[in-house]
Amino acid sequence: MSRIKVGVVFFVTTCLIAVVGYMAAGWELLDAIYMVVITVFGVGYGEAKPLTDPALKIFTMGVIVAGCSSGIYVVGGFMQMLAEGEINRILGSRRMSKGIEQLANHAILCGYGRVGQMLARDLAAARFPFVVVDSNESRVTSAQGEGHLALLGSASEESTLETAGIARAKVLAAVLPDDTANVFVTLTARELNPGIQILARAESPSTEKKLIRSGANRVVMPALIGATKIAHMIVRPSAEDMLRADLPSMQINEDLRQIGLELGDIDIRSDSPLVGGRVGDLHTADSSGFVLVGIKRADGSMVRAPQANVELAAGDTLVILGHRETIPKIALRARRTVITYRGVRT
Repeated sequence: MSRIKVGVVFFVTTCLIAVVGYMAAGWELLDAIYMVVITVFGVGYGEAKPLTDPALKIFTMGVIVAGCSSGIYVVGGFMQMLAEGEINRILGSRRMSKGIEQLANHAILCGYGRVGQMLARDLAAARFPFVVVDSNESRVTSAQGEGHLALLGSASEESTLETAGIARAKVLAAVLPDDTANVFVTLTARELNPGIQILARAESPSTEKKLIRSGANRVVMPALIGATKIAHMIVRPSAEDMLRADLPSMQINEDLRQIGLELGDIDIRSDSPLVGGRVGDLHTADSSGFVLVGIKRADGSMVRAPQANVELAAGDTLVILGHRETIPKIALRARRTVITYRGVRT
């Protein structure tokens, strides 16, 4: 591109100097422009005035050489740009095709929108092989720019998925923003590879059943996940703080519920009998079957995996992992009012 710019500047400068030169020789502006045009472009249709002055002849020869040279330079740069772009496109396409052909047990990521880009980033960080499929050329170019294998085409077309290596793929993620498109992608993918794992995105809850019937193994609804995440941050803020740094706490809580476990917060108030006690005192016969994951202090600091001799203080929040029926028992102990009756604590 820089070569073309330099050539254009040189060509325009040559034409302007030529026009000024002819006008300096006593020619009219229109005659000067006419002379420059027929000279530079090699037409030679006929001079506006006879060239009898030797100096003017030499000047005209210079205009011919400079004008033709700069014109050829511009055209050559333009042709080179086209040729290099086409060659790079062909070579890039061949590299992509070869890279996809070498994949096995990989993931096919259908859609490179907002969700697809985040998914691609996480898969790349985990070094899980994948190929991106999108019908938007700019998104495919963006994916390739990030170093991902990317394929231009509709993921609902059999030929596109076959090129993406669906016969060798392990999992397909349909994360297009359109529920209908995800249904068609799921149907096509299930038909081409009955054994592949299909994860589909859904925006509407009514689409979940359609995706399951179409062959999706699991359906993910980003809106529901976001709402659940916010609810967890409201209800169990300390547990979320404990896991927020490096673990997907929302997914962990969902998985824990499948086996009857729960991650909960227990606040220690100033009148709690646990104030002044130690972590080891929490384990009694009626409150076994839990793990103290950590303690969030009143100043916001976090004590992870506290030892038995760690003292509990007012304002602490216990992050407990245990069975659903266990956590309420510990919470009851933490909130029970201490009554002193004739020197005896009850």
